[in-house]
Order: sequence, then structure tokens, then C-alpha cells
Amino acid sequence: MADVNANGQAGQPQLVLQKIYVKDVSFEAPNAPHIFQEIGETDQQPQVQLNLGQQATELGNDLYEVVLSLTLTCTLGDRTAYLAEVKQAGVFGVAGFGEADHAGIIGSYCPNLLFPYARQVISSLVMEGGFPPFLLQPINFDALYAEQQRRVAGGDETPALNS
Repeated sequence: MADVNANGQAGQPQLVLQKIYVKDVSFEAPNAPHIFQEIGETDQQPQVQLNLGQQATELGNDLYEVVLSLTLTCTLGDRTAYLAEVKQAGVFGVAGFGEADHAGIIGSYCPNLLFPYARQVISSLVMEGGFPPFLLQPINFDALYAEQQRRVAGGDETPALNS
């Protein structure tokens, strides 16, 4: 028999985005202003490294806060040009899904929804920091989630994303 809610309607799976917000943001250019001259004068190409993390917290009443963390570090040789970090968060209502679907929504769909917002914040931070524009390439959160599930199923407890 189907679940019936207070309005007498059959319970259906529900996914509701309640809020998207920046939880934390940081930008550092520890070697400015000298690094600007080095970037223009050297043949060395800046190296960019992206670290990605995710955390989900149950808030009760079928609500979850999902936080996508992006840290972009740009170096020139052994010197840091800039470090941009953002924790983009959202509050999601997730109810009526099976366990596997629920985990997939939290582990893949929600970060995928948050990523464009985080990418925009990172891009703005880099430009406002005086550096050439930087646009993060799309990330396949479905593949990252699937890899994390394979690792957990194989006994490797080191997840691809921090959960």
C-alpha cells in the first residue's frame, strides 16, 4: 500500500532545493605584487591544481546540507601565485527515495547542481585578485560517485570525495 500524506495524497519521491549559498570563501596571493612581474617575465607556465571535496550533513526532517569544497592553487615554480577556496553549499529536501537513489542524489546530483555556482565564485576571485581569468572545466560527479562506490565496495575505505 502506498504511503499517504496529511493531504490524503500518495507519497511520491521528492527532491527540493531550498537554498544555495556560499558557506566559506578565501583568496590569497601571498607573493603579490612581485608574482605579477614574474608571470609576465618568465617562460615558466603557471601550474594549477584543483582539490575537490564534498560533505553532507543530515539536518532532520528529510533535509540535508551538501557542501562542495573547491581549492584552486596556482604556482609558478616553487612560489604560490594564488590560492582560491570556496565552500558552496545547498540545503536539499530529499524524501521518498530508495537507499541507493538517495545516496546517489546526495553524492552526485547535489554536487553537480552546486558546481556552477562554485565555479563562478572561483572565477571571480581569480580575476579580482589581478590574475588572468580562469574557468574550471566541467566535472563528472556521476563518475566520481561511481568510483567512490567501487572503492568502498572493494574494501578501499579511501573515498574519491570527502563525505
